[in-house]
Amino acid sequence: MSPHSSPAPPIGILGMGTYLPRGTRSNHDIAAAAGVTPEWIAQRTGVHTRHVADADEAASDLAAAAVRAAVAAAGIDIDQLDVLIAATSTPDELGPSTACRIQALTGARHAVALDVSAACAGWLFAARVAHDWLRGNGGARYAAVVGVEAYSKFLDPTDRGTAVLFADGAAAAVLGPVPHGAGFRDFRLGSDGTGAHHVLIPGGGSRLPASPTTLGEHRHHIHMDGRAVRDFIVEIFPRLVRESLAGNDLRLQDIDAFITHQPNPLLLRNLGDRIGIPPERLVIVGDEVGNIGAASAPYALASAAARGLLPPGGRILLAVFGAGVTWGSALLTWTGAPAIRIAPLRAARACAPSPPSSTVSTLQRSSS
Repeated sequence: MSPHSSPAPPIGILGMGTYLPRGTRSNHDIAAAAGVTPEWIAQRTGVHTRHVADADEAASDLAAAAVRAAVAAAGIDIDQLDVLIAATSTPDELGPSTACRIQALTGARHAVALDVSAACAGWLFAARVAHDWLRGNGGARYAAVVGVEAYSKFLDPTDRGTAVLFADGAAAAVLGPVPHGAGFRDFRLGSDGTGAHHVLIPGGGSRLPASPTTLGEHRHHIHMDGRAVRDFIVEIFPRLVRESLAGNDLRLQDIDAFITHQPNPLLLRNLGDRIGIPPERLVIVGDEVGNIGAASAPYALASAAARGLLPPGGRILLAVFGAGVTWGSALLTWTGAPAIRIAPLRAARACAPSPPSSTVSTLQRSSS
């Protein structure tokens, strides 16, 4: 930067979009195969329903819908995207990148497309990449960052530790220049690869290529050590909040909304109480969509925007954690960005009554 040039503007969120597939599975739908009761699922997890992709829907299909919605919410054209970054643990294929599939589906022909793999923390990792890309490249203005999972393709319905939690969905944000005093700051990302074995899909990669043996041993399903994952979340979530607040000379009451990964609504509420987060400021969406991995935090952010929980100028603390193990936090000053959410009509019954069996999609646009 020359001595006479203006500093790069801050980067924030200009618009958000989410997509939930039409299929749903209630606790009654999955309880018998998992060997539990619907009441057991609700009492242990707080999850009540989860969305499931159609047989011919892949992660890129879900993500493309969310990206289109985010671009529309931001009021730009898809051709204006300079960068398109996808965060997912359930790619269409091992290669090419799922972002390239999304690029083709959306027509974002001028964007550089790439994937970021950091499991459930992936969207914030991808947002950091997009943020720094836009700040460091004077010719780039807009980036789409999407978190997406099609977990249902990788679930063992008899494994109660995973079948009751994981689901499908996508959420995207368009990042770009925002007024000074707004946008992202203080990203804090971390990982500890010694915990990589706690949650993984062991089969299908270069270590355990697909074979009759891996198929017979269910190595292509999600495997999770629930106790180890819970212990990690119990330790990392309070630490992320504590370190972010201390590093920025803030108090809990200075934060308008806490947006987190959504592994288990019951666990999140208990930890929020322990930390001292006011319940109305801890955004919980996992009860209605389950754990949608890299899409969880941006889906919660878009939901909070649509529900009017994010005042313009409000301060948001983002905290994410996932397999790897990975974690991260960031502060975000909100600019009132609109959110467009695409979901089955029955998921939006508060807006208009519909027959219980309806699967017609509806488009909801909200601005806080």
